[in-house]
Amino acid sequence: MRIVIAGGTGFIGKAMLAAYRAEHTLEVLTRDPSAAQARLPEGVRAIGWDGATLGEWVNRLDGADAVINLVGESIAQRWTPAVKQRLWDSRVKTTELLVQAAQRASTPPRIWLQASAIGIYDQSPDTTADESSPPASGFLADLGKAWEAAAQPVASLGTRLCYMRIGVVLGLESGALPQMLTPFKLGVGGPIGSGKQWLSWIHLSDVVGAAAFLLARDDLSGAFNFTAPQPATMDEFAKTLGRVLLRPAIIRAPAFAVRLMLGEMAEFVLQGSRVLPKRLLEAGYEFRFPTLEAALRDLLGK
Repeated sequence: MRIVIAGGTGFIGKAMLAAYRAEHTLEVLTRDPSAAQARLPEGVRAIGWDGATLGEWVNRLDGADAVINLVGESIAQRWTPAVKQRLWDSRVKTTELLVQAAQRASTPPRIWLQASAIGIYDQSPDTTADESSPPASGFLADLGKAWEAAAQPVASLGTRLCYMRIGVVLGLESGALPQMLTPFKLGVGGPIGSGKQWLSWIHLSDVVGAAAFLLARDDLSGAFNFTAPQPATMDEFAKTLGRVLLRPAIIRAPAFAVRLMLGEMAEFVLQGSRVLPKRLLEAGYEFRFPTLEAALRDLLGK
């Protein structure tokens, strides 16, 4: 396949490039193609774009077998009004731009994998969600709904559209895990908030694997939760991480301190939701790391 990836130089994108390059022809849309080309794996082509305007890059979507859209600024920061606008624009407006490019193609992409997030569901310790669960309200849910709606027009082009509703991705280069490791290694790790909130996690390898699974399955479309089949409460996560690291996990980060540090974004951390990958499992995807301890031991070399 010839696959065009927007956001290919990010945390998830780099893992996809490493995994897919032997089997597929990969092209990455990037704002700095010269710098990116020097860092990309051999055989991967950097294509210049600014993420805001149409240009020569639109030609690369014409006849592409697949587009994978991973573009979006990290939500792991304090949500000021300016940050919220950047989070929105980097997801919704960029997706709208990509769709405009696909609409101009004489041969639209056959497959479109669209990043989304489990923040689209109700954030509550009492919630169990699968793909049939309705979207919630609030900033994260509204952002998720708008993000997915921005990609929807490609389906009318005959493109097979899949939404990847991604959970908390565990990897060493970025994401939540590196931030959690430091206090545990110092012996002051523990749960965040009440500890009863759910952490719907997924190993980075399973994000890559599930996306490849969707690329190969022409019978699959719609929303898919990219979360492991066994979510953990924050208490369980802390205990498991402590056990893997052979460190204590007893010093709790109080909710007020998390709110002081993260502001509105803290509610996503303190409430969480139990999100299950029902459609991936029904379709036959076999998770490489279905359990938290196995995932952490793999990542941490334990």
